[in-house]
Amino acid sequence: MQETDVQDGVLAPGGAGARRVLVVDDNPLLRRVLSSYLASWGYAVDTASGGAEALEVCRRSPPDLVVSDWMMPGMDGLAFCRAFRALKREAYGYFLLLTSKGDKDHVAQGLDSGADDFLTKPVDPGELRARLTAGERILDMQREVRVKNDLLRETLGALQAVHDSIDNDLVEARKLQQSLVPERFRDFGGARVSLSLVPAGRVGGDLVGFFPAGTGLVGLFAIDVSGHGISSALMTARLAGLLSSAMPERNIALTRDAGGRVRARPPVDTAERLNRLMREEMAVEHFFTLFLALCDTETGRVRAVQAGHPHPLVQRADGGIAPVGQGGLPIGLIPGARYEELRLRLNPGDRLLIVSDGVIECPDQHGGMFGEAGLQGALAGMAGLRGPALIDALLQRLQKGNPARDFPDDVSAILYEAGPSP
Repeated sequence: MQETDVQDGVLAPGGAGARRVLVVDDNPLLRRVLSSYLASWGYAVDTASGGAEALEVCRRSPPDLVVSDWMMPGMDGLAFCRAFRALKREAYGYFLLLTSKGDKDHVAQGLDSGADDFLTKPVDPGELRARLTAGERILDMQREVRVKNDLLRETLGALQAVHDSIDNDLVEARKLQQSLVPERFRDFGGARVSLSLVPAGRVGGDLVGFFPAGTGLVGLFAIDVSGHGISSALMTARLAGLLSSAMPERNIALTRDAGGRVRARPPVDTAERLNRLMREEMAVEHFFTLFLALCDTETGRVRAVQAGHPHPLVQRADGGIAPVGQGGLPIGLIPGARYEELRLRLNPGDRLLIVSDGVIECPDQHGGMFGEAGLQGALAGMAGLRGPALIDALLQRLQKGNPARDFPDDVSAILYEAGPSP
């Protein structure tokens, strides 16, 4: 290591990149001796004759290591150590306290003041160098931690920027997904349809809607795609196109007769076509549950298919409530799956409520699930409500048992009310 001449109170530069050591002692001879050792070992050395002077040096040129006497006039070594620790600095400074005091109480007092290590006078050069080397190891580890923390902060900042970008995209995606249900209420004269769709997160896998299906016929569909998030939302967008009311020619549930008039396919045929499409063309891991119904607004007749979706509820005009449907297999789960047609009749004043499993499985106020029984009880208690008011009241009931801001699963519902407006 490079040796340099040392003058008391003046920086004695070591080699390039040398660590800076501050020697603090009121004895000029000891300062010179220690400085000579340090310079010969390659350190850059500053000196000070007391604590107050040493603090000025620290403010002007922060040292990496400090070797300070304990007993000094004015500000002693302990007071200087406390003041040194109070200084604002980027890197840690290692503090070695010189003392003739060796009992445990004095050691504890020095540690409490912020000292890292002790060296007993008279100073042995070999021991001094060993203690400084140990201090350098600590400084190296601290610098490595600081570098890694800086890298971690940069990485977290980059990840946060990516997260914010994705989150902004998901906010827009949520708006687009909500636009898949442009109408939340439609009065068809002989019946009324109300819809609700609340994704669990930014985007979800539920979809509800309706479409004109020919003279006096209204098609209703409720879909719940497996999983959550972006891929499920993309699947609902694809299915929305297949059951579009805006483009009947692309609606898989509709066809045209020889005269070009729109006709509805039997719901069972549509379910089987969708199952083939999922298995043979889309080739994705997702599947979905479906309830698809064709409702005659004039006669009240309903033809439907249930493919794994929760059982809808029929509430009669007299208040009686009963579940309907056979269950069935989800769409896209089993090749060649077959489905059964459900037929029922709704008289004026009757209504059909179709919900996703996010409603059935929503937490209740007692730590359980809302369940089918809870849904039937809620519907019975809302007999006087109509249309969107009933849907809103149902959502409020669900929210009471759900302390989180978002529901744990997507929540969707269709309310079909038969008969002319009251």
